[in-house]
Amino acid sequence: MTTEAELREIVKEPARGSWDKDIARIDEHARTIIAHSPLVLLATSDLDGTCDVSPRGDPAGSVLVLDDHRLAFADRPGNHRVDSFRNLLRNPHVGLLFLVPGMNETLRVNGRATLVSDAPFFDDLTVRGRRPRLAVLVDVEELYVHCAKAFLRSSLWQPDTWPDRGSLPSLGRIAKDHLNLRNVSVEQLDEGLAQDSATNQY
Repeated sequence: MTTEAELREIVKEPARGSWDKDIARIDEHARTIIAHSPLVLLATSDLDGTCDVSPRGDPAGSVLVLDDHRLAFADRPGNHRVDSFRNLLRNPHVGLLFLVPGMNETLRVNGRATLVSDAPFFDDLTVRGRRPRLAVLVDVEELYVHCAKAFLRSSLWQPDTWPDRGSLPSLGRIAKDHLNLRNVSVEQLDEGLAQDSATNQY
């Protein structure tokens, strides 16, 4: 399949409401969802189309709604790869997906992002006494609520469907195998990674 016409032979045109639900502004309902969301997924791409999706987590309410068309969120300590930031410096188009625990609908926001190293709102992004060094400012171009079907099919918020964590590899096990680390044990890696996660969040 190589054309939209071929695609539309299989997937019919959406109802008008599917297009009209894009309000392109942050209204009261979007503000409420953003205020209750502790996790947002940030999608970016390089100029050649290489894509990246990065989770951004903070206490609910940490994403700031500056006005009806702009929002901002802080950068927090990570692995220093800055994949998302290198992308948006070259291509400012971003997609955001806001999740609220227990809510099957999600908020989708698309727009143009700017990476900033200081602004009047930085004090409002301070968590645990740590003021961020960088923040992402997003000018909203599209905004709409995505229906619940994916979350209902996945039963994401149903604990009885969750796997036993012990049946999955630890991060130390994964790191040891992926990086072919021979002189350190899985236990040592797990301990070090757990310590970093506990002490280097902000």
